[in-house]
Amino acid sequence: MALYEHVVISRQDISAQQAEALNDQIKALIEERGGSVAKIEYWGLRNLTYRIKKNRKGHYSLLALNAPADAVKEMERQLSINEDVLRYMTIRVEELDLELSPILARRERERERERERGPRTGFDDAA
Repeated sequence: MALYEHVVISRQDISAQQAEALNDQIKALIEERGGSVAKIEYWGLRNLTYRIKKNRKGHYSLLALNAPADAVKEMERQLSINEDVLRYMTIRVEELDLELSPILARRERERERERERGPRTGFDDAA
């Protein structure tokens, strides 16, 4: 089996739960064809660089796959039929990167900074 990284962009009209359900459908399809999903990252609703099918935003997801080629081909076929999917891209890689992606790592760093600062009051207590 080969290793792949797969990114899916779905329409902005669907909810985050529906985008997560799409990820679960992909996972089920890969697993029933003998593959496995090592990692699923939902990146959230993000701005698109340019409009795709009249959409300015999209729900992004990243999946790390260990699957046979026919499973990936079937997954791509089903995604091309799905009206909720704007774009997808599958890339074969030498090894899977199971760490947080740079997008989620940056979000995590920002959350840590907010926790360190503490709650904001909006005025200076010393004055």
